[in-house]
Amino acid sequence: MQENDFIRTIELHRGIIFKVCKMYCPQEDDCQDLYQDIVAQLWKAWGGFRGDAKISTWIYRIALNTAISGFRKQKRNPLTNSVDTQDVELAQEDGRKKKEDLEMLHLAIGMLSEVEKAMVMLYLEDVSYEEISSIMGITQNNVRVKMLRIREKLKNIMTNP
Repeated sequence: MQENDFIRTIELHRGIIFKVCKMYCPQEDDCQDLYQDIVAQLWKAWGGFRGDAKISTWIYRIALNTAISGFRKQKRNPLTNSVDTQDVELAQEDGRKKKEDLEMLHLAIGMLSEVEKAMVMLYLEDVSYEEISSIMGITQNNVRVKMLRIREKLKNIMTNP
């Protein structure tokens, strides 16, 4: 029964895992490896999930911790110039300038630290500051301060390439 619950949970929340993988792995092979690592870590921790937080918060936390620690151990190259298909379609609709802006934003995000990237990804997913706080293990106030600093950092990167 526990295994079936785990499989259903992974299937239901696999989008979270894929988003984390794509943020930290530019190559498809690395992305698949990271996905497997995250699922393995989730399985190891499955018995310890107490339900204190939402399951999605718990998955984000383990996925991000696995990606960041794997990133540090294996020194994988962060995502620097990959643009997802939705971004490309959006850019084509709004013209070449929009595409260039999106590419510049992706490059700028690629220059952030692993933790900053995680926070940007969660922010772009419309995750509340309260949930980001829970996922990252920091206070909501600290999330607000860090997000302000990250926005400034991205702005500086994009205006001074």
